[in-house]
Amino acid sequence: MINGLHRLFDTDRWFRRTFSHGIHPTENKHFTADKPIQRFPFAPELVLPLSQHAGAPSEPLVHLGQEVLRGEPIAKAAGFMSVPQHAPATGVIKKIELMPTSKGPRTLSIILEVYPGDSQEVRYAQERDVDAMSPQEIVQAVQDTGLVGLGGAAFPTHVKLSPPKGHSVHTVIINGCECEPFLTTDHRVMLEQTDDLILGTRILMKALGAKNAIIGTEDNKPDAVEALKAKLPEDGSISVEMVRTKYPQGAEKMMAKSLLGVEIPSGGYPSSVGLAVFNVSSTAQLGSLLPQSRGVIERVVTITGPGVSKPGNYTVAIGTPIRFLLDELGFRGNAQHLILGGPMMGGTVSSLDVPITKGCGGVLVLTEKEMQGQTASAAYPCINCGKCVETCPMHLNPCHLGKLAYKHRYEEMADAFQLNDCFECGCCSYVCPSGIPLVQYFRISKASNREKAKAS
Repeated sequence: MINGLHRLFDTDRWFRRTFSHGIHPTENKHFTADKPIQRFPFAPELVLPLSQHAGAPSEPLVHLGQEVLRGEPIAKAAGFMSVPQHAPATGVIKKIELMPTSKGPRTLSIILEVYPGDSQEVRYAQERDVDAMSPQEIVQAVQDTGLVGLGGAAFPTHVKLSPPKGHSVHTVIINGCECEPFLTTDHRVMLEQTDDLILGTRILMKALGAKNAIIGTEDNKPDAVEALKAKLPEDGSISVEMVRTKYPQGAEKMMAKSLLGVEIPSGGYPSSVGLAVFNVSSTAQLGSLLPQSRGVIERVVTITGPGVSKPGNYTVAIGTPIRFLLDELGFRGNAQHLILGGPMMGGTVSSLDVPITKGCGGVLVLTEKEMQGQTASAAYPCINCGKCVETCPMHLNPCHLGKLAYKHRYEEMADAFQLNDCFECGCCSYVCPSGIPLVQYFRISKASNREKAKAS
């Protein structure tokens, strides 16, 4: 009987660590999960926004008509909370002007005309001995690479390596969960860039003085776990752990809870409990770039969905226009059918001419069939069913927050109902039978509160 039950239930998975609440959306990773990373051709022109990271925009170092080499710095960091930009291709600076971005408003951008006959080798590089570098030198070198969180937040990595005074980090968590449906970027990076990932993890540990690191991934990626275990250092300082597949397992607060049973306090950072969390793709880029003194010029992007003929995982130059990508891959649809990122936390774009930026790990192309019923007119009044409360991973009350947002009581939402603990995962909107766009309400509420705070 016991053996029969074991066959019926995967008991190892049943008792695997997780967090409370959350949802299980259809994964839809079959489009690209088994497709190796391929290099995408260069577009004739690359659009490089000076603001493609959290913090102050970069400041241009180039002028119109200037020739640049692939990997050469073309914009400098505007202070500590900023990063430089590097030329993703050899070419000539054609323009520096306002261009459309995925965030909506036009942003000052460098337009680089790519030399079509160039080999596009990275000539702007210099080897360095990472083992001989001090933690402070590593932090500066990380900023020089222009590295940011490639999981979507685009938060400068060197800032994470500089925890607030009085905080120390004992454990680094490398986030390989990739819980968003459709996306397989991190999965393929763990399989194909394993050495870079392990080296990047070691560099992060040295910069922070951390003794241990855990690479955490969901249990729907056993092949990645096996690939990583084969490359782990013998001293046991880096381990790989599987957690139960559930959305939003990849959020840093969920990772800390699932892997270590640790609660990151409301309004606090991981460093307040001795942790630092980094994305898999960011860490692999670090392991690849830092020893060569190179900058971020490309990233792996999952281009997927039923609206594209050739879905896959591609290494794409930063600044590549979305239109160029989709023309090459057999796009069927229009801008309203396109999401940058995953379906839960990604956003639609107003123009196909916006570029791939450092924080963009996925391009999801849907068709008319998938988009049916996804408009604001489909929303109905709240029926107080409580499903949003049962699924919110932060244990908030999205139902009540939504009612306050509808009445524009934004400050009350933050002061009395922990609005700022919401990280906009979209679980509440996903389960709402009335189709209320709760997460959009919360984004508007937080933006309004930020504007008021600036004005005061």
